[in-house]
Amino acid sequence: MLFFVALLVDGALAGAVYALVALAFVVVYKASRVINFALGEWVMLGARLVATGLAAAGLGLAGALAAAAAGMVALGVVWSRSVLRRLAGQPPISLIMVTIGFGALIRGAAALAFAGIPASISLPLPQEPLVVHGVRAPADKVAGAAIALACIAAISWFFHRTRTGVALRAISDDPEAAMGVGIDLDRHVAMTWAMVGVLSVLAGTLWTVVAGGGLGVALVGVKVFPIVIIGGLDSIPGTLVGAMVVGVLESLTAGYVDPLVGGGFGTVACYLVLIATLFVRPYGLFGRPAVERV
Repeated sequence: MLFFVALLVDGALAGAVYALVALAFVVVYKASRVINFALGEWVMLGARLVATGLAAAGLGLAGALAAAAAGMVALGVVWSRSVLRRLAGQPPISLIMVTIGFGALIRGAAALAFAGIPASISLPLPQEPLVVHGVRAPADKVAGAAIALACIAAISWFFHRTRTGVALRAISDDPEAAMGVGIDLDRHVAMTWAMVGVLSVLAGTLWTVVAGGGLGVALVGVKVFPIVIIGGLDSIPGTLVGAMVVGVLESLTAGYVDPLVGGGFGTVACYLVLIATLFVRPYGLFGRPAVERV
């Protein structure tokens, strides 16, 4: 029983970090209906910028995070205004292909630009795990989960309680109507991508602390798609639920199934749950079905 509870706790802690990564996907889709297939590369780039600030520039953790966030915000604004604005009104496949191509560009450039930069990022935390009723939890995973949940709560508050957040939701629902009431689409979409840049830095840093860093962080993007589809592409609460489901499922599978069938079955199990969810609710557990006036 203790082993089962330990797996649940470990999966929930990992799921909180998954949720922060997935939130960067949902923020873009929620505001502009763009599916960012380069999310893993954005997260990897944010983490590598922080590592560069720590190792090469000699900045402290706060300074490295601030410098990386500034760089990713600039990237998000330039990307939005110079690329996505020119693709307005084009078929969705155009947006999909340009994000895939941009992700490939980031991967190739990062391998050259960050050669020799240490992959690790450490937080000033005790090395001893926390022990509660016999269940051990690494301090870095607990801290990462707490920071991730705080960021998710802040983003949820932003979308529901601020004028800018309401404007972004209006753009998502009906861009033409939003422009008709005076909302500047270009400015708000650029703000969305700037927000994705900041989230990429935070998510990449936490993922590196919890699971290791380097160019392999880009693979976290593959884990995000089952999460956002299970929870709902435009739902922040759904993102959290989907991330917890995937995190716990991976942990339980690694503990009970992998010793029998071999490692890596957790990823397969997540996609099996994804397929089952699509059969029951094609728009996700918390997603909103498309409603069209006939």
